Amino acid sequence: MPAPTIADRTDIANVAGMSEQDRTSLGGAWNGLYFYPGYGEPVTFVALLIDAGVRISGSVHEYEGIISEKRILLYSTLQGYRDGTAVSLVKTYDGTGGWTHSVAYEGSLNADATEIAGRWHVDGSTGTFLMTRAGATEEAELRKILEPVGLP
Repeated sequence: MPAPTIADRTDIANVAGMSEQDRTSLGGAWNGLYFYPGYGEPVTFVALLIDAGVRISGSVHEYEGIISEKRILLYSTLQGYRDGTAVSLVKTYDGTGGWTHSVAYEGSLNADATEIAGRWHVDGSTGTFLMTRAGATEEAELRKILEPVGLP
């Protein structure tokens, strides 16, 4: 039996009365970056999200090199939720490299559900972040090419 397609999920969501954006799963791989105040270079990361309706969980892998200037591969877990375009996540480090704190992320999902942009907060510090769905650019270009044009 073939895997459900995006169209299948859309039909199911239409029955439930959900908006298109609410139907779009955030599950999958995301590339991201965040900025520390006063530092020009961002920290890059890869996140794997699991979307269970309004609940989101996942993991993050990133190299720390701005604060300590060491290239330590850090691991963390994500827990959060989504309410329409609003996305709230808490990232908790697993202790690697002595990092054990949590960071709150508050962001907004863009119209085609390929980017989440917002601010992070921890212990009185704050900065910006951006997450981009892995492969989103190529997928969006392909959709434009394949979409029917001029149909009522």
